[in-house]
Amino acid sequence: MRKLRVLLLVHDLLLPPPDADELDWEETYPYQMELDVQTALHELGHDVETLGVGENLDVVRQRMEAFKPHIAFNILTDFHDITAYESHIVSYFELLKLPYTGCNPRGILLGNDKTLCKQILKLHGTPCPESVSFAPGTKKPRLPKGLDYPVIVKSAIEHGSTGLSQASVVKSDKQLEKRVAYMFDKVGGEVIAEQFIEGREMTCSIVGNGNRLTVLPVWEVWFTKLGKNKHAICDEKLKWNVEYAQSIGIKTGPARRLTEQKHKEIQDIARSAYKALGLSGYARVDMRVDKDGNVYVIEANVNPDLTGIEDFAEAAAKQGMEYKDLVQLIVDAGVKYKAPWKAGPNKKYT
Repeated sequence: MRKLRVLLLVHDLLLPPPDADELDWEETYPYQMELDVQTALHELGHDVETLGVGENLDVVRQRMEAFKPHIAFNILTDFHDITAYESHIVSYFELLKLPYTGCNPRGILLGNDKTLCKQILKLHGTPCPESVSFAPGTKKPRLPKGLDYPVIVKSAIEHGSTGLSQASVVKSDKQLEKRVAYMFDKVGGEVIAEQFIEGREMTCSIVGNGNRLTVLPVWEVWFTKLGKNKHAICDEKLKWNVEYAQSIGIKTGPARRLTEQKHKEIQDIARSAYKALGLSGYARVDMRVDKDGNVYVIEANVNPDLTGIEDFAEAAAKQGMEYKDLVQLIVDAGVKYKAPWKAGPNKKYT
């Protein structure tokens, strides 16, 4: 492994302070992922410069010209607090001809748009729930023929379970109208209603480009103290409120009670979704498995959380990979990705 100059790009509000290694977890929690990646890159022996990016992307160009990095390790997931701009950030890297880690702009766009994502997956024969989308301002949302209640209503463009709650699972036209109106008002943008798959929540994380993919073990999310008549979903409160998550007994770990054949089937479906959407770098494919064992792709999360104690890193550890080795694998995928300026005329991207 050769030593690289790595420009670690983080949101300016999540820039680890110089003394971060001496602080308690409660203090480092807001920027734990950034700190974990930074520490791993140093442990790998790379020459690392961490840059906090705020309202102006030109700082990336300035540091690129001064530092001359071999690659940028990108942990920027929005710009001006707008998730839809995530792909634009990476497009800027490509215009600068700056190699980067993570997903390409087109893959980010498709992965983050739940409506487009499902349309493409269906064309490729990847199983996913039936769904319908509603443009902002729709007054009387209705389900089309072939889509029946219950459905789950969520933002078509935001991630992190924004706006998702127990009330998102609706069972009537009246509830649908109320929830869609709520999403327009509180979140904004297009809203999607998809068939609610009652069952188990599973994920499969992948690193790589084209046909050279490392598919990690299937992971599962379950709840040991979920109240009666509550839906087993990863809603916004669960993701961002540690006390609430603990109160309902959230557990994550290797998928339980799966035959080797079913485990491989889920990995194959995740791989199929990754390739169908043209993803690169790394991503996590979220799925639901119903009581009959049918697998449905819910969404693809590009550039997911890399915190050392989160599912992506833990799945890699299950496969025998140390955290720093996972970070290096992501760096290698970024170095090897053939962006348009690398591919040249009439050459295939991989």
